[in-house]
Amino acid sequence: MRNKKPPFEITNTMIHEIAEIAELVGKLTSTNQLSANPTLRRTNRIRTIHGSLAIEQNTLSLEQVTAVLNGKQVLAPPKDIAEVKNAYEIYERLDELDPYSVDDLLTAHSIMTRGLVDESGVFRSKPVGVVDQEGHVLHFGTLPQYVPDLVMELLDWVKSSDVHMLIRSCVLHYEFELIHPFADGNGRVGRLWHTLLLSKWNPAFAWLPVESMIHARQPEYYAAINASNDAGESTVFIEFVLSAIKASLRDAINASDEMSDGQMNKATMRWKQIEKFLQTHEFIMNADVRALCGVSAATANRILAGLAEESKLVKCHENGHWAYSLKIQENRHEY
Repeated sequence: MRNKKPPFEITNTMIHEIAEIAELVGKLTSTNQLSANPTLRRTNRIRTIHGSLAIEQNTLSLEQVTAVLNGKQVLAPPKDIAEVKNAYEIYERLDELDPYSVDDLLTAHSIMTRGLVDESGVFRSKPVGVVDQEGHVLHFGTLPQYVPDLVMELLDWVKSSDVHMLIRSCVLHYEFELIHPFADGNGRVGRLWHTLLLSKWNPAFAWLPVESMIHARQPEYYAAINASNDAGESTVFIEFVLSAIKASLRDAINASDEMSDGQMNKATMRWKQIEKFLQTHEFIMNADVRALCGVSAATANRILAGLAEESKLVKCHENGHWAYSLKIQENRHEY
């Protein structure tokens, strides 16, 4: 049955989150920082790709993802490098995609998984189990013979429903994972399609790294999926993702405010960006500083060395690379 409403309830929490998100979107777009700053847009795009792939166990760090997209050689599994390049290509073509088109969905999957899976750009032909990051089975995907109709039905509902797009996009995200239409790449394509829908509602979402916020809260992400699976409807998942969207918007506004504050000198602004980064990461590397501050590798080295001289950072080795942290971590050597 076409346009059948997927099971979920609209709660007071959702209504409150939507009101806050709308206010934050207005604040962000009023500053025009995202549209006016290509460095910030590229930084956010890289964080988006790193976050989405990391959820799927891609081993590349943010530094390595940045290096790959800058055309540099990276010592890493070829599959992981290919995933980065493929993801960047399809995210760069986001504005060309119709979020309600099955053909565009298949095209996106073919680019995202090019050279990586046998069934690329087509719906899967075999049954599949859906597992979390620890290999635990969450549920079994829809039988393959029903996948095309269910995907079309889902896209038709998203297109025709009068429910707020913030909720519709979350429902799409959850139901897409539930159907699990592809042999591989479901998580990456599902999060891409979520971003695509949001970007059609407000173009700023094309550049917001919601995926990195989900990656930072990955246990909660899977817990929300589990809770919704147990309940037989997506309410818990919707509430979780709305909170991640709100957090991503706040992060983007803070970054925009710092970049537009003419009273803040450049050194202070850079330190605030680095300090904020280290609130959610154990260490920071040269490529991270380049992405955060929009500077060259040489300038990034000078910034990090200067902060170490001021005793704000500690220099250490991390996986064979120079890194800096706010404090000395166990099993690392200070230099």
